Amino acid sequence: MNQLRVALIGAGNMGGALAHGWLKSRQVDLSIADKNENILNHFSTEYKSVNTFTDNKKAIENADIIVLAVKPWLMASVLKEIGSSIIIERQIVVSDAANFGTDRLAEMLNNDGQYFYAIPNIAAEYKQSLTFLAHNNTSTAQSIDKVKQLYSLCGEVMEVNENQVAAGMMMASCGIAYVMRMVRAMTLGGVEMGFYPQQAQQIAQQTMLGAVTLLQQSGLHPEAAIDKVTTPGGVTIKGLNELDKQGFNNAVIQCLKAGLK
Repeated sequence: MNQLRVALIGAGNMGGALAHGWLKSRQVDLSIADKNENILNHFSTEYKSVNTFTDNKKAIENADIIVLAVKPWLMASVLKEIGSSIIIERQIVVSDAANFGTDRLAEMLNNDGQYFYAIPNIAAEYKQSLTFLAHNNTSTAQSIDKVKQLYSLCGEVMEVNENQVAAGMMMASCGIAYVMRMVRAMTLGGVEMGFYPQQAQQIAQQTMLGAVTLLQQSGLHPEAAIDKVTTPGGVTIKGLNELDKQGFNNAVIQCLKAGLK
């Protein structure tokens, strides 16, 4: 892939994770804009190739792709600031802000632009994100390919209809926190059963990794894989039945749906 010129506005938790992922790939000519000079100094110290700016307009001057990774309530002010500087004919604009999709970008910029709505997660720093990606009708096949390639540097990319992005966000972007809560719960249980916290966390993490790897490489349905672990009258089925008794499945489902209300 030819090196893409990318301007990233906002280098907080999510933007910062993307920045690390892209810079580690060495396939992106990255400019980062942020009002926090400490953040910029961190990146310029760690990566000699990065360009840093406190001025958003200057950051986007030479970009092929402009990625907006600021909080949703800051999007309007950022777009007002840079709107007149965006070259609609050649620059692609991507919103990474929750619930700020392509229609809102078009409303604030220009209806003829090429706009994308992308929701990755913080594992992007380690190339393990799952990014949900949607685009408007005026985006070209070449632009779609460029944006998909960009986010694939940070993990997997799933192209979806824009009305599916919110559900994807709950499963993968917010969902990474829910998985971490499961790891934390297993860790606490391990401590109660006699392990030191570090040991218990290691066990929980490796068990989670093992389960995911098994499902990915075997292609088994989760219930088919579960059947391989459960034996008649054994301890596994007792634990599974207790999860059902405590409403585990329903708790997870309601957790995912909560953010859609």
